Amino acid sequence: MLNNAEGGLACQTKRLGNYLWDDLPDKDKWADCVHCGMCLEACPTYQETGEEHQSPRGRVYLIKAVAEGKIDVNEAFAKPIFDCLDCRACETACPADVQVGGLIEEARGQIRQAMPLTGFKGALSKTVLKGVFPYHNRLNILGGLTRFYRKSGMQRAVRKTGLLNVMPAHLKEMESILPEVGKPVLGRYPEIIPAEGETKQRVAMLTGCVMDVMFSDVNEATIRVLTHNGFEVGLPKQQGCCGALHIHAGERDTGKILAKQNIEAFKDYDKVLVNAAGCGCALQEYPELFRNDPEMLPLAEEFSAKVEDVSKFLYDHDFKRPEAEVKTKVTYHDACHLAHGQGIRFEPRQLLKEIPGVEMVDLPDADRCCGSAGIYNLTHPEMAGALLDRKIDDVPDNVEMISMGNPGCMLQIAMGIEKHGRSEKVVHTVQLLDMAYEKEKKEAGKVVESH
Repeated sequence: MLNNAEGGLACQTKRLGNYLWDDLPDKDKWADCVHCGMCLEACPTYQETGEEHQSPRGRVYLIKAVAEGKIDVNEAFAKPIFDCLDCRACETACPADVQVGGLIEEARGQIRQAMPLTGFKGALSKTVLKGVFPYHNRLNILGGLTRFYRKSGMQRAVRKTGLLNVMPAHLKEMESILPEVGKPVLGRYPEIIPAEGETKQRVAMLTGCVMDVMFSDVNEATIRVLTHNGFEVGLPKQQGCCGALHIHAGERDTGKILAKQNIEAFKDYDKVLVNAAGCGCALQEYPELFRNDPEMLPLAEEFSAKVEDVSKFLYDHDFKRPEAEVKTKVTYHDACHLAHGQGIRFEPRQLLKEIPGVEMVDLPDADRCCGSAGIYNLTHPEMAGALLDRKIDDVPDNVEMISMGNPGCMLQIAMGIEKHGRSEKVVHTVQLLDMAYEKEKKEAGKVVESH
């Protein structure tokens, strides 16, 4: 699937200052930046370091400086660009609407072509990003191995023998919170799942890669919630990884291949629903990926207009208010690519508030990044760990659940809960709604039986 010709590998036919490759950073994006500093306190890395080059304003300046030929594409430039979480909090804070996230991703694409990863990092990137994530069957094998590791007794043996102690601390922490891996939805469920009762609308659903392997229960809950609300759900088998991890890593050619695959897979649907914030944001930004491709740009724009987060879709389409009570105290964490990337904050909270028995407790700085940021917690464990500690410190003491809309956040915050010896349960927003609906059905069944 990943052949170079199809991906349109960049070649040295264009340049902008010291950017030597196609798919250049968009100078219109930095033209609006007046270096006012409104972004500084919104930026997690600046909050932690206080260093100008670790701020959005500083990074925009560096990107512009390369374009003006003042500095080279080298390690000194690459480090602050890749240290960015790409959380988009700066875009929310910016009064001029500077698209820092797009600039960062474009600059990373230039860096990776000028400075390809080598050695162990290069091999790992090639294996994981290009050899695993684009292929459902390989991801499913990985999920199966994870299930075997947990259920065969191997996990207990590894922990008992102390083998985990040779691993870096952050990987050891991740191992401690491996979720109960179910079987992926894609390929197991039929391509068309009928609505319960009268069909309101036909929609498609992105199953995702990490979501369908590590959190297939969330996908199952999403399907149940949608069909319960009268929506026929399509799961086109040709769909694939959204490409977000590749784009964030500077692997834009692979990202384009995956984008083309999804645009084709969902072409027969008018609505594409997503339950993973990072995936939804990436799908909506396909036009940015193809902005210099006159053939693909119209298709990308048509596709991105169809993409919507499932929480917003449900709220906007008059979802059924549950009647059964789920008595619990919940706080809500804003996934960066939902709050900052898609501007969705109100709707998921309203879904939760409409569940009888749910008491919402505010989370301070709910939209500050938890440190997950795709695979940032693997590539930058120290910074990710510091941000996670701050996030967990902010969690109110009297809540039982932490709700959110992104699998990366779910894994990261679950790791923080374990690390800090806390007991809160991490759930996807749709899972709470599903709990209420399922309880409602059970109670209705008991009433029927009693008669």
